[in-house]
Amino acid sequence: GCGGSGGTTAGDSTTSTTAAPPGTLEALWRAPGDDVAIVPGTSDFGPGANRVSFLVVDRQSQLIERPTARVWIARGRQQKPYAETTATLEPIGVPGGAEADAQNIYVATVDTPTPGTYWLLAEPVGGKSIQALGNVVVRKRTSAPAVGERAIPSRNPTLRPGVDPKAVTTAEPPDRELLRTTVAAAMAAKRPFVVAFATPLYCQTRTCGPVVQVTQSVAKKWKGKGVDFIHVEIYRDNDPAKGTNRWVKEWNLQSEPFTFVVDRTGVVRTRLEGAFSPAELVARIRRRIGPR
Repeated sequence: GCGGSGGTTAGDSTTSTTAAPPGTLEALWRAPGDDVAIVPGTSDFGPGANRVSFLVVDRQSQLIERPTARVWIARGRQQKPYAETTATLEPIGVPGGAEADAQNIYVATVDTPTPGTYWLLAEPVGGKSIQALGNVVVRKRTSAPAVGERAIPSRNPTLRPGVDPKAVTTAEPPDRELLRTTVAAAMAAKRPFVVAFATPLYCQTRTCGPVVQVTQSVAKKWKGKGVDFIHVEIYRDNDPAKGTNRWVKEWNLQSEPFTFVVDRTGVVRTRLEGAFSPAELVARIRRRIGPR
């Protein structure tokens, strides 16, 4: 897995006996080469520009990891694409750190103006031809706070004198720099911040450990630049049997890991569902809340 469980994918990768109308997404999918389904890494979409991540896996269960992939977007498989964009391959985690099932993931920005089901076709550039088909379901609003909405002033656990680090984080070793402050305190102080909701030990997708380590590595580079970095665990008392904790429920997170970049006014400026690279996080911090 690579993040959220979202949407439905192409599902029926069997060859159709009926020729697809020329120029449609279906026709592009049926072009020479392997026809496979996208493996989604994101699932929480609202109207507007959405960050979409995914894997492409061939029929031999091998990951296809080329630097870029062409992506077409349509309102239906039998319709012509209304837009085309490029997905870039982003590394997951940091060198020498925790490893996810996949070491890289494709990331694209997809414009979905209104609620509904949108179909995507991804074609990695170079090498043997392969086309991956999938869709994203866009709801009237996202479950988690959307870009432009106010962050939730959570009083998440922090690491204080006398507190066992294992009671606050499942990261090993404890990510002490990410456990110094709460979301509520950062908002009250009007400090921009990055908050990552993830459980390195119990992650369902094996991307939480890398996400926390990426956040920690970027935090070190941004130390002293006026941006707080915060890690919040997923489960109550760090025990999956007890279900998700109150902070996850406050933010209404339906998948994990989930990371937000919030400006000094307390407004969400970036959402990163699932895995991401250090370069992607740094770029979004600089563009949304960092120094000019």
